[in-house]
Amino acid sequence: MQYVYPVRLDSEPDGSAVNVSFPDVPEALTWGDDAAEALILAEDCVTGALRGYIKRGWSIPRPSPARGRPTVTLPPLVAAKLALYEAMREQSVDHEDLAARLGMAEPTARRLLDLDHRSHIDQVEAALRCLGKRLEITVRDAA
Repeated sequence: MQYVYPVRLDSEPDGSAVNVSFPDVPEALTWGDDAAEALILAEDCVTGALRGYIKRGWSIPRPSPARGRPTVTLPPLVAAKLALYEAMREQSVDHEDLAARLGMAEPTARRLLDLDHRSHIDQVEAALRCLGKRLEITVRDAA
């Protein structure tokens, strides 16, 4: 799963700001003084909205095709944590079960899903592996 979300940029009629919305994550709304600033702020905005999805136990929305729209790519650690959350939901695995499988304390396993916590990527990768998933990272030229 790639966590690359298309965004919609709408300028205020008076040109004072550019509003950002995410068609796939309606709770994610932000703005910037111009399009460049709005896109910079958009990454944190959509991450915050998806943090709320996890807290509520909701499924993570799949990104729709960009179709020429600008996109926001989530950071690798955030993407890996979202993939872990989705795998746990699919397999009905809770924090305690994940902790037992990984041989770690439950609070440590819980932090693997905390998008604000700077978990080690190898821990998230190990958790994905124990759920039958493989983490892959792709590097592309910047747009």
